[in-house]
Amino acid sequence: MGSKEKLRTSQKISIVGPCTLKLKELFGKLAKYALGFFLMYALCNVSHFLLKPYSQPRITSDTVIGLLIGNLGFIRNLVTDSARKTLNFIVDFGMICYMFVLGIEMDPYVLFKEPTKDAKVAYGGMLSTFILACAITPFLQFTDGGFKVDFTLSLSTVLSSTASPVLTRLITSLKIGKSDIGQLVISAGMHADFVSTLLLSIGYVFWPVDSGGKVVETSKRVRRSIEMGSALVIQTLFAGYVSPIFMNWVNNENPEGKPIKGSHLVLALAFMALIISCSPIYGYNPALSAFMAGTFLPKGGRVSKWVIGKINYLLSTIYYPIFFFWMGYEAAFKEFQPGQFGTWARLFVLFGIATVGKVAGTVLCGKLLGFHWPESIALGLLLTTKGHFHIYLAIAAKQAGKTSTSTSTVMVIAIFFTVVHAPSVVAQIIKRARKRAPTHRMSLQLLDPSSELCILLCLHGPQNVQTMINFIEISRGTADPGIVVYVTDMIELTDEIAATLVKEEGADTMTVTHTRVKDMRDQVTSAVQAYVAESGDGITLRRLLALSTFNGMPQDICILAEDSMVGLIILPFHKVQRADGTLDNGNSAFRYVNRKILKNAPCSVGILVDRGLGLIEKLPRTQDHSVSVAVIFIGGKDDREALAYAGRVARHAGVKLTVIRFLVDASSEATVRPGNYTVSRSEQEEEMKLDDECFASFYERRIACGQVAYVEKHMANSAETYSTLRELDGQYALIIVGRGERVNSILTFGMNDWQQCPELGPIGDVLSGSDFSVRTSVLIIQENTLKGQLDGLEDDFSIM
Repeated sequence: MGSKEKLRTSQKISIVGPCTLKLKELFGKLAKYALGFFLMYALCNVSHFLLKPYSQPRITSDTVIGLLIGNLGFIRNLVTDSARKTLNFIVDFGMICYMFVLGIEMDPYVLFKEPTKDAKVAYGGMLSTFILACAITPFLQFTDGGFKVDFTLSLSTVLSSTASPVLTRLITSLKIGKSDIGQLVISAGMHADFVSTLLLSIGYVFWPVDSGGKVVETSKRVRRSIEMGSALVIQTLFAGYVSPIFMNWVNNENPEGKPIKGSHLVLALAFMALIISCSPIYGYNPALSAFMAGTFLPKGGRVSKWVIGKINYLLSTIYYPIFFFWMGYEAAFKEFQPGQFGTWARLFVLFGIATVGKVAGTVLCGKLLGFHWPESIALGLLLTTKGHFHIYLAIAAKQAGKTSTSTSTVMVIAIFFTVVHAPSVVAQIIKRARKRAPTHRMSLQLLDPSSELCILLCLHGPQNVQTMINFIEISRGTADPGIVVYVTDMIELTDEIAATLVKEEGADTMTVTHTRVKDMRDQVTSAVQAYVAESGDGITLRRLLALSTFNGMPQDICILAEDSMVGLIILPFHKVQRADGTLDNGNSAFRYVNRKILKNAPCSVGILVDRGLGLIEKLPRTQDHSVSVAVIFIGGKDDREALAYAGRVARHAGVKLTVIRFLVDASSEATVRPGNYTVSRSEQEEEMKLDDECFASFYERRIACGQVAYVEKHMANSAETYSTLRELDGQYALIIVGRGERVNSILTFGMNDWQQCPELGPIGDVLSGSDFSVRTSVLIIQENTLKGQLDGLEDDFSIM
């Protein structure tokens, strides 16, 4: 019995032992490769973060990390032959997905249209580069077998191409995508990318690549080319004529706002896979087949957008780290030949052809199209940009036996240099545009009286409507030139609202379908339109929406103001008046928004503290001056801006405007001279001169003729200023003040120390305090900073 038990035990050990070892080996490999992937992913992101201050695109840092990690000896020893084959399969599959998305984003019918300006630039750069490459590359022996027509033509086509995904992402991230040169570069890059890849796809039919450099008989090669060409033509026709019918059916069955049905999604993906796999059955390259199939698939519709989004996400998160490791592994430095002259000659000649050829072509086209030569050179330098597909082709040429490892490594390095210089070129474009941009102020003071005033009027909800209507009424001025009002709803983007957003066909366009938001906007629109229809002569109404999180709302409103070219943004105060007339504690999120807008706005900003202005049902337009408004003028750029706005209010027949000027009583013994100001005497004198000129002009135009009342208040210090402000309690329906920015003002010295709301300035904070009148609204105005050469540049600048 004992011998039998030992026999069974030994049999179990002999059976279980090898399985356990195999599992351990398998899990060990999985853990090793997973650790390698996460290491590569982390290093790529860290290097991109380190290069971000230099505006380098991600492909730059990824290439560097791939070359370094892929050439570490201990890492190369971990990659077995089976792992290398698996790596090749993953890279090939990822490139198929990359090319498929690239094809979907292309428009094949552009070839049948009259060439546009960007197409001419693209074709000019391609043609000059192609001719230069065909003339020079045969003498540098890129292939081992001497001159080969197919390789020379392919290399020349690749050198004349442009990586449009990399270029588009680069131009967009560097903030010149809305400019005329940015849009021209993006369009020209897509033209060059499409035409060059199309030529490679057609050329592959006539010169297919045989791995290992096998020699194929002419008759077999011709037969194979005919088979591939026929399959490609059938695939293209099928994609061009049948796929729109099928894809439109899927899109119609799955309208916007509803999740795509799983069965329809599977059918659509299977249909796409079927189209892509037709020509590769007969030996055609799968990546090029994916590009041709994607080119003729409809780019509109939910399915195409879903595929593009998902594939781009997978490429950026999973594929690119693996791809660049594969690139570094295949571009082995130990096989690089730095000691040979031909190696460096090929490197500099490749980069020189791609650069000189593109620049020569774009300069010639720019001359014919009337471009400035610096911009033409910049166009050429940006269009030299190469990308992932070009790196893939460089390594594929080595794997197919067309080039040596050293030559493929040279190609990868040359591709790297075509990208790394692009941020410097964009910086020079911005520098030239900034020099040519006029320095100007989006200021009410400098607004041409013959031009209309544009105001961005923000609301928290329907509770602000009547206040804003009355504000429009007193701000409208005369019917000629009139006023343009952009009524803008400030709505927080919550998860509930985000789930109801529907993307439109146009770029960056979303439709809000949330019932509460729609009802609120309809209520606001109806009320304002009713006012404009009744008494809106000279008022042009526009509706906008700032739908964002509170963190992103300030930037969105500033962008809206910039795009609308408004001169004044009006924001509701974050505190709301209660029934007893006092103000509540307020919404801290809206306070954050107001403070951020004050800091970053491209124009002047006003914060309106409503304490009764909204209770006036209808402002009369008769000469009875039934509404009393005051503007306080102490001095400084914000007070000058407030006075400029008050000049428009003075034109309203129903408004009685009073200008109250606070002056320093120098003879008073109570006058306190502040001792901690660091502003120079010359700056003080300059500010006082500007104040006097501004007030004298206003006095001559408005006060001298009796249109506006004028009161002077002489004070010795800030304590008397506070007392004088208290005396204004209840005398006016609206008081207009500047936020601050006064140089060495004795009259407000020390008032900043006990402000409750610093964003309102010292005077505005006192007037909006809880112990001030419950019937006096306050408008606090801040002038903007300089725009143009000194402070920045508009995104949609024009330089061509």
